[in-house]
Amino acid sequence: MKEISQRLPQAQMPSANWFELATRHRASLASLVILIFPLVTPFTALAVNILIYGLYALGFNLVYGYLGLLSFGHAALFGAGAYLCGIAIVHFGLPWYAAIAIGIVAGFLMAALIGVLAIRTRGIYFAMVTMALSQCVYYLFYQADDWTGGENGLRGINVRTIDLFGLKLDFINPLVRYYVIAAFVIAAFFVLSRILASPFGAVIEAVRENEARARASGYDVTLTRLMTFVLSGGFCGLAGALQALHLSIVPIEILYYDTSGIVVMIALLGGMGTFFGPMIGAAVFLLLENVVSVWTVHWQLVVGSVFMICVLFFPRGIWGTLISRGKP
Repeated sequence: MKEISQRLPQAQMPSANWFELATRHRASLASLVILIFPLVTPFTALAVNILIYGLYALGFNLVYGYLGLLSFGHAALFGAGAYLCGIAIVHFGLPWYAAIAIGIVAGFLMAALIGVLAIRTRGIYFAMVTMALSQCVYYLFYQADDWTGGENGLRGINVRTIDLFGLKLDFINPLVRYYVIAAFVIAAFFVLSRILASPFGAVIEAVRENEARARASGYDVTLTRLMTFVLSGGFCGLAGALQALHLSIVPIEILYYDTSGIVVMIALLGGMGTFFGPMIGAAVFLLLENVVSVWTVHWQLVVGSVFMICVLFFPRGIWGTLISRGKP
């Protein structure tokens, strides 16, 4: 009898610890899904859009889901990465990898600029300040038409081949383009997973749960918020740079407040504060847009209805609800 009682917990251990195991290897599991994703989507261009907007939402979720700050200014971070990547290629003739690096740095710098001005505000005030600053960025890029193309957007971002240590990849090929972009998204997943698993990641969530207790424990709450916002800008800048390479143009609408609103919907649909939720939200949103728009021009009504249903009956989002119900 004693031997049976000793064996029973060991037999139950795999099922009891599946969630912990999945959390520990969440970046690897997400990477596996990304690698097989083109096989289940209607067409490859849609899969690429889901990757890019999922990465954009991943950066936004770091601020909204993990830190608890609602921003309506992330279009500035996304757009800055796209425009600076495009400018590096069109006006300076830099190679694609240098342009992507510049896009990431642009996201960092834009987030630092907006963060310094907005991070001391709270709640709806933070949301409004970030939106106002984002609209200022939109106006500046709109007026700098010699560099950005103004109303017509930045055109001529032509990357036809990707040279990797002598291996030339045809970037025009949709499947090749998907996996090149997927490589950056997978790298971003691993970086984010490492950030969240670090002591700094624990501080981010401590600030979200109880700001006063985090401050009493000796943490600089304002600096933590600023650093998190800047890190978010890096992810969004990378997403913007990949979007510029994917579309070969950067439309001025990428900086409009609609782009900030879309990422809020994506994060809420997928599940804020979850690791893979932003990618689920991007997939649901873009799939609905592409499928419903074939039937009717009023696809926003359908997407809006689905969004309201999710908010009312699945407040944790699609992925967040599945995780909460699947926990042992």
